[in-house]
Amino acid sequence: MRQAVILAGGMGTRLKAITGDLPKPLAAVEGRPLLDRQLELLASNGIRDVCVLCGYRADAIRDFCGDGSRWGLDVECVEEARARGTAGAVIDALDSLHDSFFVLYGDVVLDVDLAAMARVHEINRPDATLLVHPNDHPADSDIVEVDANGFVFALHSYPHPPGKDLPNLVNAGLYILDKEALAGLEGLPEKPDFGKHVFARMLESGRTLFGYRSPEYIKDAGTPERLNKTGRDLRSGRVAALSLRTPSPAVFLDRDGVVNEERSYISDPDEVVLIEGAAEGLKRLNGSRFRSVIITNQPVVARGEASEAQLQRVHNRLDTLLGACGAYVDALYFCPHHPDKGFEGERPELKFACGCRKPERGLIDRAAEDFNIDIASSWYIGDMTTDIELARRCGMRSVLVETGFAGRDGKFDAAATHVAPSLREAVALILEQDI
Repeated sequence: MRQAVILAGGMGTRLKAITGDLPKPLAAVEGRPLLDRQLELLASNGIRDVCVLCGYRADAIRDFCGDGSRWGLDVECVEEARARGTAGAVIDALDSLHDSFFVLYGDVVLDVDLAAMARVHEINRPDATLLVHPNDHPADSDIVEVDANGFVFALHSYPHPPGKDLPNLVNAGLYILDKEALAGLEGLPEKPDFGKHVFARMLESGRTLFGYRSPEYIKDAGTPERLNKTGRDLRSGRVAALSLRTPSPAVFLDRDGVVNEERSYISDPDEVVLIEGAAEGLKRLNGSRFRSVIITNQPVVARGEASEAQLQRVHNRLDTLLGACGAYVDALYFCPHHPDKGFEGERPELKFACGCRKPERGLIDRAAEDFNIDIASSWYIGDMTTDIELARRCGMRSVLVETGFAGRDGKFDAAATHVAPSLREAVALILEQDI
């Protein structure tokens, strides 16, 4: 994939105190315009043709970009004839676009492995791929629901109904679009928005959308506060550290007894209760260089006590409770199997000795492949000797928490590297050692 479209038409009213009369994409963060950083990223990922869709102060955008040769790019700046919204501007420019192309907003700071995202798009061949990730404010974000294979089956624009549990999987505003799928869309408003109109209409029309889950850095810098925050993240090295191009450490966590209270085979969302301080600990982890990944055995599925859909509702409740506290986990992997057979109501197809049930390392290896995790530099936080044994088998350091089973399950003779009262203190210990 060799083309990208940058939506650079915004006036940037909220940034006026910083930019004066310049358009938003020319706002400087750490001494460089947002647009400069984006063009450099595109070039480093093998993109060669860039279409910059301009509105307000198109002359300033055009003067800045030139022909794109200083980035090794071929840049064309196209001025909108009239304001048509973000998606409308792209639709109006379709005649000059490739069969498939990236779309990104001109007011974001990002460091994403675009080549990896393009490979996933080419493998799955959807009509559109959306980069999705959890964030610390899902209640006022557009939420995406995906199936077990990553294909989108529902979109939820905010505001969300009170009391509705949704997964913390947010439309991050970076897309790969197929031209043919956009060209045939009907029933759109005069100024369509991708998140609110185009993708919903595509689903209604039987088009396929894929949710590309990534923990990489992509943040809106459209207000003075957000611009300053992205600047701090650039200075600290956090932006680059989260890129999938570079192996990163993770903190793996058990679910029951570590994040939420141990209730034995949870099948009802109302049974999910956060352990005191768990959200606080995860929030600290979210601001660090560590990815956060839950690894959990859920034999409740093999036992026939909960379907995969019911388990997802449990995890939606967990996401909702954490999100209300400004916290999240980057991913959750579960094993639905159990080796023991012969029980009423069980699902025989899930009753076997698998390679993903802890302390087997299958889910750790899968997460490492999905998120380019450096296992040797990672940690595991658990409340059972099963968790500590898994960490030992993977060569990770571990923290046994004194919540949940507190190591009293007695299944393995495995000693943790450290012991902490709860997840909150375990995270503090890990981050102190990471200094």
